[in-house]
Amino acid sequence: MVNFATVTLNAQKGGDSKTGTASYYHSKFVGRKTANGETFSNTKYTAACNQYPLGTYLKVTNNKNGKAVYVKVNDRIGHPKRVIDLTHRAAKDLSFTNSGLANVTIEVVNSDLGQRRILAQTNDEGVSDNTL
Repeated sequence: MVNFATVTLNAQKGGDSKTGTASYYHSKFVGRKTANGETFSNTKYTAACNQYPLGTYLKVTNNKNGKAVYVKVNDRIGHPKRVIDLTHRAAKDLSFTNSGLANVTIEVVNSDLGQRRILAQTNDEGVSDNTL
């Protein structure tokens, strides 16, 4: 139990990153419960990811076009070949809803930054490293 708490704190500090394939949720999951008990919505900036603790904030960058979004991990992914499963809204912002998959880099960001960036995205202020 102590080790899990240590991992959670380290993941929230930032600096950890992974590259791999991203996909996005099917609409059949809308309204279902996520792993942390939240109700899933395809219009939020959340994600399923097995590499980081629930509640971790991530910056997800599409390696093909450089577009990035910020999401909160609130679920677990069932596909072993995917590093992350995003909401439709996040996938649309990354411009991969037509292809269904994208090569991405995911980076841990601190909770304060993650919350502010998600709020900015939700308010359609866009995401830029110069914002906030």
